Amino acid sequence: MPNPETIFTAIIIVAVVIAVLAIVLTGYVKAPPDQAYIISGLKKESKVLVGRAGIRVPIFERLDKLYLGQMTVDIKTEQSVPTSDFINVNVDAVAKVRISPLPEGIKLAAKNFLNKKPDEITRDLQDSLQGNMREIIGTLSLKEINTDRDSFSDQVMQKASKDMDKLGIEILSCNIQNVTDENGLIKDLGADNTSLIKKNAAIAKAQADRDIAIAQAEAERESNEARVQADTQIAQKQTELEIRRAELKIMADGKKAEADAAYEIQSQEQRKSIETATVNAEIAKTQRQAELKQYEVEVEKQKLEAEIRAKADAERYRQQQESEAALFKRQKDAEASRYEQEQKAEAEMKIAQAQKYAKEQEAEGIAAVGKAEAAAIRAKALAEAEGIDKKAEAMKKYGEAAVIEMVMQALPEIAKHVAEPLSKVDKITMYGEGNSAKLLGDIITGTTQVTEGITQGMGIDVKSLIAGMLGGRLAGGEDKTVIIQAPPPADRPVDAPIVPSEDTQPE
Repeated sequence: MPNPETIFTAIIIVAVVIAVLAIVLTGYVKAPPDQAYIISGLKKESKVLVGRAGIRVPIFERLDKLYLGQMTVDIKTEQSVPTSDFINVNVDAVAKVRISPLPEGIKLAAKNFLNKKPDEITRDLQDSLQGNMREIIGTLSLKEINTDRDSFSDQVMQKASKDMDKLGIEILSCNIQNVTDENGLIKDLGADNTSLIKKNAAIAKAQADRDIAIAQAEAERESNEARVQADTQIAQKQTELEIRRAELKIMADGKKAEADAAYEIQSQEQRKSIETATVNAEIAKTQRQAELKQYEVEVEKQKLEAEIRAKADAERYRQQQESEAALFKRQKDAEASRYEQEQKAEAEMKIAQAQKYAKEQEAEGIAAVGKAEAAAIRAKALAEAEGIDKKAEAMKKYGEAAVIEMVMQALPEIAKHVAEPLSKVDKITMYGEGNSAKLLGDIITGTTQVTEGITQGMGIDVKSLIAGMLGGRLAGGEDKTVIIQAPPPADRPVDAPIVPSEDTQPE
């Protein structure tokens, strides 16, 4: 069982912890930067919190606030205040103040302005500042107050700072807003100043106009002299310029002539280069066109070769297929024909065997008749052979006479064919010897050429044969004319002899 003392001790501890937590929770404070939190009570020296946090023990300590921000105080002289020259003036000014952030200033201000609002503080300071400004106004003249307001405000600040330091207040600035007097002396001073300023301005203007006129006259004189001198110099310069221009023109003309000549030479060179380049370009173009044409011809040739090769391949394939088809057809036709021939041969063989048997039977019956016909044929052949032999013997007997007879029989036909072209002529006009003598001579010449052709081609001299035969007859004292008869008619027997007839007539 727990000890009562222990329980009591635990209760005390819990109570203390709760009290501490309550104190912390209820006494925690945090001061903003523009205010000072002053905690006092337990310690002799008060704790000041500015922009930081702290703990205040409730009941035993208190919390007071002091405003540290900037404040504006209107300083006005509610009644006229005489200056050092006994002129009553009213002054309106504005001062910017704040509580000094130093610990000493905060202590002094806490004694005077603790827990007061900014408006209340400025009202408390307003009387003190107005008194200080009145004291400064009494030491200054009206002119000093108006003309040197910065000095006036500085003196007010300096005078008031002594009293403000005792209150823990710091004066940041003091500006004089307005200064007036009861009798309008400031305005009159302004009018006097204005008149004086106008007078001085008029005098200054007159002096300035005089100076300007003098300066203008002097400037005109100097300007005229400068103008004359300038015109003289201009004329001289223009003369020199004209001379220089003439010289430069002469030089320019020379340079221009040289430039024109050089330009012409350069132009000719460029023209020559251009023409050369053009010719080279044309040559290159022609060569390129030739190469292109050659390439096109080669391409066309290859194309044609490819087409021809393709057509040839197709044609060869077609012919090959047709040949194979034809060969296959011929093979089948040959096989069919061979089969038909075999069947036909077999049938013909059977028919031949039958005919052979029949002919053997007939041969036995006509053997006698065949023997008689064979004997007749043999006799006819022997007769024909005997006739041919006799004809040859007769020709041998005739000799040269038979040859001459054949030639003489052929001569009329030869003459007919020589003269045949003349039968196709409608009209013949003849000159020279005239009439038919020349025509007859041409026919005889043609016939002679034929006989000479026979002599050259066959080796038979027809003229010599005729001359020899006639000469032999004349040498034998015979006065006969040899008449060569025509060949026997076709119905004459082959074996009939050909007998020459001689008809002797007196010359």
